[in-house]
Amino acid sequence: MSRPLAVWPDGMSGADNPWKMSPAIRSGDLLFVTGMTGSLPDGTMPNEPEQQFTKAFDKIAEVLRAAGLDFGHVVDMTSYHVGIRTHFDCFASVRNRYVVEPYPAWTAVGVAELRRSGALVEVKVTARFAD
Repeated sequence: MSRPLAVWPDGMSGADNPWKMSPAIRSGDLLFVTGMTGSLPDGTMPNEPEQQFTKAFDKIAEVLRAAGLDFGHVVDMTSYHVGIRTHFDCFASVRNRYVVEPYPAWTAVGVAELRRSGALVEVKVTARFAD
């Protein structure tokens, strides 16, 4: 059995990696993408929910592309929300711009807080490489 393979998109550096994690890991025919928040490249968090949600999905798309995949390969999605009832409709609207049929399984969870200060959502996905 081969070892899992880390996926690093251009622009995401592993040099400064205090948390010892990869943006994604390929294991067999599955790609496990780390939970992404809507932080900007400089580490700041946008104040607008829609901007945060869009940035989180853009970062996921970037990781998928680096592995040769897109949202059509996503089979499972979990989203963690601070203030889920306040922002859910906005989140769902943004999400719907990215997911494609057949739609992935999805679990949305309300949480008290996330590690990134100011983050309203963290989204993780699992994608499957085509046969």
